[in-house]
Amino acid sequence: MSQPVRILSLYALMFAALLALGFVQSWPLALSVLNMCLISGIMALGVNMQWGYGGLFNVGIMGFAALGGVAAVLVSEPVRGEAWAVGGAGLVSALLSIVVTVAAVGWVRKHLPRRGRGVLTVLLLVLGYFVTRQFFDPAVDAIEAQDPTVYGNIGGVGLPIILSWLVGGLFAGGAAWLISRIALGLRSDYLAIATLGISEIVLAVLKNEDWLARGVKNVAGLDSPVPSAIDLQASDWFVAFAADLGMMPIDASIVFVRGSYTILFVIVLAILMWLSERALKSPWGRMMRAIRDNRDAAEAMGKDVVARHRQIFVLGSAVVGIAGAMLVTMDGLFSPGTYNPLRFTFLIWVMVIVGGSGNNWGAVLGGFLIWFTWTQAEAWGPQAMEFITSGMAGDSALRAHLMDNAPHMRLLIMGLVLLVTLRFFPKGLIPEQIRR
Repeated sequence: MSQPVRILSLYALMFAALLALGFVQSWPLALSVLNMCLISGIMALGVNMQWGYGGLFNVGIMGFAALGGVAAVLVSEPVRGEAWAVGGAGLVSALLSIVVTVAAVGWVRKHLPRRGRGVLTVLLLVLGYFVTRQFFDPAVDAIEAQDPTVYGNIGGVGLPIILSWLVGGLFAGGAAWLISRIALGLRSDYLAIATLGISEIVLAVLKNEDWLARGVKNVAGLDSPVPSAIDLQASDWFVAFAADLGMMPIDASIVFVRGSYTILFVIVLAILMWLSERALKSPWGRMMRAIRDNRDAAEAMGKDVVARHRQIFVLGSAVVGIAGAMLVTMDGLFSPGTYNPLRFTFLIWVMVIVGGSGNNWGAVLGGFLIWFTWTQAEAWGPQAMEFITSGMAGDSALRAHLMDNAPHMRLLIMGLVLLVTLRFFPKGLIPEQIRR
């Protein structure tokens, strides 16, 4: 089977499964699953850039997704004037002290002789730390004391939340650039450990710094780029429109809102896919794959391997940050406690592996397939156990044990999907196509 036919066939089967979900269960559910498939596909596309293009093993995906999520808060939330009035000067002073400290350390590292430079660097860092805390701590205490049950944070800039998708990419890309200055010189397994640790640090900061985005108190009721279901249900024109379709206004409004998100997400995915395909097929893309396949040979040919790795690490992380901002926008909720490695790192890696690393179409298909399976496996487990135990007595201890453990079938099903794919499709459902 040729590559284009394989792509069309597999995507047709995937969308047939989503249509069947709409017909069998409900269209609001099908659209909700589809939207999450689109976001998961974008995240998988970002990870595929790092691993499939450059061979970088990044397991800190959840940290970059969380940075995209906090961008939605900082962009869309209104400015908290009271918070800035009591703590704004302190925050700005703390930021300036950090900038001065970094500049001083940079000057010392660049201009002073090696002997004694390390001691002076440590002294400057310690001094900068204590000066920064002198401004930062009182400012944070004053901000978090401003009606902490409702606010207690600096708010945002009050712009449309859809702009946060770009800002989320900038946040994640900027963090990736900083991380790359430290971690990209490490061997692949050490790079994985470093990125996982750094992502946990990012989550720890977001959970504990209430002044920034309320920490574990969460931020709910975020702005939406599409009309709300409640507003639609109160509109006469929409009630009439729903009646013409033979639907209840509540169901019609949910379908309209989720369908609107679907259109926005498809546009973003289409743009990213077009750019990714152009990059992959360009001389730059061929150079990236050459570095991935044989780093030493690429260095011998004069290629700056570290700089190219930094590029792809930043680009892939920025794409994940965009998806993180889209997810928070759709949910209308930013909750740092929901970010965990299983959902936002390892499940994304399964998507890339199952779909086919090195192939953008495969990575996105993996995002669709794995998320669809992840959501439906929660219902498949109890149904399978019900069928298996149908011949057992109602008071059977074995039947009770199997039914109690049915919800855990989701992880078993995901493991089986991964094992079957690796056994029969070791390069993924849509493997990378090398043109020679």
